[in-house]
Amino acid sequence: MRRLDKEITDKHVIEDILLNSDICRLGLVENNEAYIVPVNYAYYNGNIYIHSAHAGRKMDVLHQNSKVSFEIELCHEIIKSDIPCRWTAKYRSVMGKGTITIDNDISSKKKGLDLILCKYGAVMELNYDESSFSHMTMLILKIESIAGKQSGNW
Repeated sequence: MRRLDKEITDKHVIEDILLNSDICRLGLVENNEAYIVPVNYAYYNGNIYIHSAHAGRKMDVLHQNSKVSFEIELCHEIIKSDIPCRWTAKYRSVMGKGTITIDNDISSKKKGLDLILCKYGAVMELNYDESSFSHMTMLILKIESIAGKQSGNW
């Protein structure tokens, strides 16, 4: 990282970003071209859980190359100035790399869905129609490297 003064080194802050952000952007590579897709997710124990349909461009790419990058930001605010070149942003984010495993085991799907639904505010008992599992896949992103960055007054 070029600006070491912006680096987040506190693992608790990095985990807070992973746990409390709403969207994860996956960076995939298809035929030497970047493909970025925003996804809902949950973070648990070094992994990012993502639900997906069985088919589609994301799945086609992952079947060819399971190595991915990701980006997640927690807070952001544009800080305006009367001087155009002095505008800035206040933010916290993480970027990382990892490998995605495609998991179609029903217990993995249930665990991943439980994590995702609870993350986004489900408070009811999570009883699933077992047939719904046949229409989805659980993607498990094992984080292999991660770095945090922030700007602004924290």
